[in-house]
Amino acid sequence: MSGQAQLMPAQVDRIQRGALVAAAVGGGASVIGGLINPAQFVRSYLFAYLFWAGIAIGCLCIVMLHHLSGGRWGLVIRRILEAGSRTLVLLPVLFLPVALGARELYVWARPAEVAADEVLRHKSLYLNLPFFLARAAIYFVAWAGAAHLLNKWSLKLDAGPDPRLERRLQGLSGGGLVLMGLTITFSSVDWAMSLNPHWFSTIYGMIFMVGDALSALTLVIVLVALMGEERPLSGVLRPTTVHDLGKLLLAFLMLWAYVHLSQFIITWSGNLPEEITWYVRRFQGGWQLVALLLVVLHFALPFVMLLSRELKRDARLLGAVAAGILFARLLDLFWIVAPDMTGHGLENGFALHWLDLAAPIGVGGVWLAFFTWQLKDRPLIPVGEPEIRELLEGA
Repeated sequence: MSGQAQLMPAQVDRIQRGALVAAAVGGGASVIGGLINPAQFVRSYLFAYLFWAGIAIGCLCIVMLHHLSGGRWGLVIRRILEAGSRTLVLLPVLFLPVALGARELYVWARPAEVAADEVLRHKSLYLNLPFFLARAAIYFVAWAGAAHLLNKWSLKLDAGPDPRLERRLQGLSGGGLVLMGLTITFSSVDWAMSLNPHWFSTIYGMIFMVGDALSALTLVIVLVALMGEERPLSGVLRPTTVHDLGKLLLAFLMLWAYVHLSQFIITWSGNLPEEITWYVRRFQGGWQLVALLLVVLHFALPFVMLLSRELKRDARLLGAVAAGILFARLLDLFWIVAPDMTGHGLENGFALHWLDLAAPIGVGGVWLAFFTWQLKDRPLIPVGEPEIRELLEGA
């Protein structure tokens, strides 16, 4: 049984090789683009960074959720989620272009413009570059620290059930989810909402929380679909487990629609100039077509498909739906942040620069290569869990 648990699907090596190619091609193109057009590079890079950082953060959140709720669905994907959470140590390095390009990205980071704007002067106690970087450091330390402890204690459980360790994991996860809620909210305000410092939303952080968890879950389901027919996952993956993952995906999909619709209704019904400009910008100049695509691709179509019980019990079909949602997540994030960046906004209408494609490929290649390296560092399934042992013995 232990030998079977130590196996690593050949798909992991194939994914890693593909990731390295993507990192070289996308990263190389991004570097060239940065030399030609530095301003566009930092804008595209921020979008790419938010997407892949969100997946790492979402992995940590779902691990915590599983430690609190239990369930076989989480046991099967725990090691994948934990590998994703261990990539959080990579985020400070990947954040460097954002930090160095902050004055290009954020109007509040330019002293001359702050001096000429009363609103920016009023917010300067919070929105200033030294405090911005200090807060980012706090987020990285909190996320990496929580991930380290959860991974450390979880690995010790491979030796067998330990009630003391299980209580530690539950306690850390309970407080950790509160911590994640706070840090995700503040980081989304810092890195995304402050692109338009005159606008604000009290539900903005929730949009990023749900989006990060949904992105992480879709990627994990895609990986399960790719690796599910190989050992050791094939020994523990059952239709009921796939069904549970499908139901969880449907729940997060509906929650994503709920928080977006809630923000829209509250903002539109209030009809306040300082609030509705965010939507006015996104419903003109071609951006309204992106919004329509999101309604169809990010909710309506996958929602109808996920109502099928048969689809939710088929790993390959569920993986295909999850891949579609993952692409829609990328489009959703672009719709959220790009209109507030110079060059993408209302003054020019919808615009897609080639760096908006190269940067996510390059950053994603680096992230996935590091992720697969972490994934191969440990057994793919937590063999110390009694339910997993029963499944392996019956395989």
